[in-house]
Amino acid sequence: MSQPRIVHTRSDLQSAIAAFRKARERVALVPTMGALHEGHLALVRLACGKAERVVVSIFVNPTQFAPHEDFDKYPRTLDSDAEALAGENVDIIYAPGREEMYAADFSTRVLPDGGPAAGLESDARPHFFGGVATVVTKLLLQVRPDLAVFGEKDWQQLQVVKRMVRDLDIGVDIVPGPTVREKDGLALSSRNRYLEPKHREAAPALHRVLNESAVLISRGAPIAQVMTSARHEIEKAGFTVDYVEARHAETLAPVADAHHGPVRLLVAARIGGTRLIDNVPVPHGKD
Repeated sequence: MSQPRIVHTRSDLQSAIAAFRKARERVALVPTMGALHEGHLALVRLACGKAERVVVSIFVNPTQFAPHEDFDKYPRTLDSDAEALAGENVDIIYAPGREEMYAADFSTRVLPDGGPAAGLESDARPHFFGGVATVVTKLLLQVRPDLAVFGEKDWQQLQVVKRMVRDLDIGVDIVPGPTVREKDGLALSSRNRYLEPKHREAAPALHRVLNESAVLISRGAPIAQVMTSARHEIEKAGFTVDYVEARHAETLAPVADAHHGPVRLLVAARIGGTRLIDNVPVPHGKD
């Protein structure tokens, strides 16, 4: 079983990357905040199929958490994460400390403005995409990979990163990885461990309602009507809904009907003390 090398500094990271480049090997980056689960490992395997060398970053990024959110209790499990990555053909685990990423006098941020960053998570968490865009930009510049893999579960984040890379001419391919789910449909997430048993039992309602809504829209049902019903069904399951909306899958602009697609349905909702997100595509045509 191969054990990835763990590095904590930019200098050690870049020395390793320089050796890969000298050998003319393609490099893939899989950015994570740790607490790895099978969804993360699926992204790693996707990266391994597309590059000779794979770097997995593990960094709980403070700039994407608001003061009232769960930064302090977010799981930090580097030892078990390293064990999970052993045997996955990962070459480097890049696990910088906070001071390595953000010096005491750090003062420059990347702030997405409009486009796919408009609405949804930006309304619910106004600080979020500025934090994500800044740390992702730093990681891409530190690793300088040929490609970076991001999960489709965070659909809006994926589109924001793709637009940012395009707009800033960063020169890396952004590769989407399909959402991995439990047998009952719940999307895998590091935050699922926070769910109390009764809330875990109710949680698959998010995916079920989105799927049912997507089918109705694909068959011609009015989007506004379907999404209103979806909100009621999700609330009936015990959630407090931040949003449940139909958006253009790439631009994330609001859509009036399925002809303005491709269409993606996105939801964020809280149950107990846990906030969950999910999304599904609306199928093409009438089934």
